[in-house]
Amino acid sequence: MTLRYLYIILFGIYISFQLKADNHSLELKPVINLSLAKTMADACETDQLKNGYNPVNIAIVDAGGDLVLFRRQNNAFLLSIDIAQKKAKSSAGIPYPTRKIEEIVYGKKDGKPGRAPGLAHSKDIVAFAGGLPIKTKNGHLLGAIGISGATADQDEKCAAAGIKAVEDILDN
Repeated sequence: MTLRYLYIILFGIYISFQLKADNHSLELKPVINLSLAKTMADACETDQLKNGYNPVNIAIVDAGGDLVLFRRQNNAFLLSIDIAQKKAKSSAGIPYPTRKIEEIVYGKKDGKPGRAPGLAHSKDIVAFAGGLPIKTKNGHLLGAIGISGATADQDEKCAAAGIKAVEDILDN
């Protein structure tokens, strides 16, 4: 073994110890997977059928806004496909329900303006009910769900049913 090779090994060990000492370790975080997304989508469809509102489009994204699952019920509005996906992305990107994003953009119904009205000009922000963030019990953002095709209130109710179906998993 050459002196240079030994130096490289020792330097590597030093770096390894230094990173641990500086608390630069990788943190593992939970992520949403297809199985969880399917369970949520199934619950949404059950809620839609049980309550008899219009067929819906269901979009579930991860914390980065990337699509994990998309499902369109028979006869759901075609233009609602894009809206469901944007509701999910909006709720993942600004981790609040899209109903809350509506308040942030347009203000409450008290006549006062929203605190970030410029968001209305973003082509990717949806500022009405139907998108909900998916968070663990500890508040870690896994992603979001967006529903579109029924009324905004029904869309939000459907999204909530999807999250409720995996509540016990999110609590772990």
